[in-house]
Amino acid sequence: MTATTTEPLASTTNRAPGSMFDTVLIANRGEIACRIIETLRELGVRSVAVYSDADAGSRHVTLADVAVRIGPAPAAQRYLDIEAVIGAARATGAQAIHPGYGFLAENAEFARACETAGIVFIGPTAEAIDVMGDKISAKTAVATRDVPTVPGIARPGLTDAELIAESDAGGYPLLIKPSAGGGGKGMHVVERSEDLPAALAAARREAAASFGNDELFVERYLTTPRHIEVQVLADAHGSIIHLGERECSLQRRHQKVIEEAPSPLLDDATRDAIGQAAIETARSVGYRGAGTVEFIVEATRPDEFFFMEMNTRLQVEHPVTEEITGVDLVAEQLRIAAGQPLSLEQDDIVLTGHSIEARVYAEDPAAGFLPTGGFVQHVTHPTGDDVRVDTAIASGLTVSIDYDPMLAKIITWGENREAARRSLVRALNDTAVIGFATNLEFMRLLLELPEVVEGDLDTGLIGRVQDSLSYAVAGDREFAEAALLLETAAGAASDVDAGAGGADVGTHAGAGAGLTVSSSAGTQRALTGPWAGRGGWRLGTPAPTTYRLRAGDDTREVEIAGAGTGARIPRDEVRPLGDHRYTTVVDGVTRTVTAVVRGETVSIARDGALFEFTVACETHAGDEAGSNDPRLESPMPGTVVLAPAANGSHVEVGDPVIVVEAMKMEHVLRATVAGTVSLQASVGDQVTRGQTLATIESDEGAA
Repeated sequence: MTATTTEPLASTTNRAPGSMFDTVLIANRGEIACRIIETLRELGVRSVAVYSDADAGSRHVTLADVAVRIGPAPAAQRYLDIEAVIGAARATGAQAIHPGYGFLAENAEFARACETAGIVFIGPTAEAIDVMGDKISAKTAVATRDVPTVPGIARPGLTDAELIAESDAGGYPLLIKPSAGGGGKGMHVVERSEDLPAALAAARREAAASFGNDELFVERYLTTPRHIEVQVLADAHGSIIHLGERECSLQRRHQKVIEEAPSPLLDDATRDAIGQAAIETARSVGYRGAGTVEFIVEATRPDEFFFMEMNTRLQVEHPVTEEITGVDLVAEQLRIAAGQPLSLEQDDIVLTGHSIEARVYAEDPAAGFLPTGGFVQHVTHPTGDDVRVDTAIASGLTVSIDYDPMLAKIITWGENREAARRSLVRALNDTAVIGFATNLEFMRLLLELPEVVEGDLDTGLIGRVQDSLSYAVAGDREFAEAALLLETAAGAASDVDAGAGGADVGTHAGAGAGLTVSSSAGTQRALTGPWAGRGGWRLGTPAPTTYRLRAGDDTREVEIAGAGTGARIPRDEVRPLGDHRYTTVVDGVTRTVTAVVRGETVSIARDGALFEFTVACETHAGDEAGSNDPRLESPMPGTVVLAPAANGSHVEVGDPVIVVEAMKMEHVLRATVAGTVSLQASVGDQVTRGQTLATIESDEGAA
């Protein structure tokens, strides 16, 4: 339902002290909102979701007991509207608000607004958020509890002159960091004294733009740093425990990609020491709730760790801790916020086995990690006793460009690290998102790097290897499968009366479960595999059918029956599983494949890779010219933010023509030929990936 009342439906203050909440609102979206709703359901607590218009059909909205619309676009700002969120809590009688992570999770003003409204904020006090939200004050606070911090210069109000003078005395290399933010923004590594003034100026500009605060500090730069964090729980009665550590060193541009628990680096003595340091960090601010203390460790000196920061909320990677401890961290958050003492003591925490998590993002690693997104034609999630999936995506949903590109988290558990790693590779191979590119193949390739297999990690590893990773490209096998699927869909379309509304085709005797594809009209139909088509796939002497297909820059003709070519697939090597899935035998190994056919396009997902084909009926503009294509297509879904070239103007090769922005990333489309511009999109337009935004009539063509 959607709540529209403005008066509370139930009192937010009628709860007995220490009793569990009746109703909790989740001030978030996506997979974390879904994950919180699951625990609320297990505890018998009524869940309230909030959503912007862009999220009206999202999974967290349908899972919740109650859903409240909080406004139109710009969608991202809706979840940051404190007044709207508090109003939704009042309207639904929510006694508490869980902020998830991101958005308002570490917003002290929001915590205070909840307190003023008589609603419990499921998190720490506003004062703890304030202290730990500023890296300089956080370092000062933990130093009082003898928690080791990275050597450096960290005082409020440091000028560039003071930073330069003291840095020269302390030595290089060093790392400039903004006091108020994270995520890598404003961070600069400086190797030499003469480079420091310019780096400080750049860091201040970036910090001011990103956080509204240009205060800086500097730390010693560790050459092979490992990012290790410790999960803590603290109640309002003075009890604090830790639940072991997580290794988060596989990062790209300071953003975590793959996390695991426990760390393969630490021994038992260091694990105990870093855990106690995390407890003292929480004690330094009178912490309450679930929190994460982040440390940096030099890979060559694993027994030496330094406090980096404290995240005063649940972390994205919390599932790996849950998997090795058996503790539901969201349930513990709820109990602590309700005023109950911790149900666990430190001796109750036992780390069993190993767990690894991979974050699935809507981005295209092969295209420089450009953000993607759009309509989800089909999604297949992995299954298994040792596989967990925290997700917000499902077939038929649309992934908006207004939000963080994380789609899901795939988590595996094993008796040891290698078992967990192998399980995660299998799970990624069994995952498919069809509709746009994701980082699935990228993560699988990472997990199979020798350094990752051995646990020889550091935060710079991805940066060193990402350009050398080899992504799969469509070959004879994939082209043949695409042609065969098109033939199957064509056969189904001829079997079904177009006016019948899309009746199913019956399963062929002995063929097993049907393979679901889409006909040229876009209607889902259950088929029986490639032998069900009417285009010539028959026992005995078949009538050959040839398709001319394009995948990226590659165009091939494929004969799917008759004498055939090297790309022909024996029919017994393609076996339908149902629900868009089938198996094929490649080099003697059976592979599970997910496929979607829509009209004259085919998408095939195998081992994390996504191959997309279209029927090439004629030569595509630019085929012979290679990169000299006169059409400029959007590389990602986004918004046109600038058009440097006016309609009808003349441009030279390399001139900027139109600029697209998505997920805070701008991409400039430049002229590939000299000529006259014809714009097909305007500033402010929402565009899709592959949409033609401008064409250029070349000077040579006009002549």
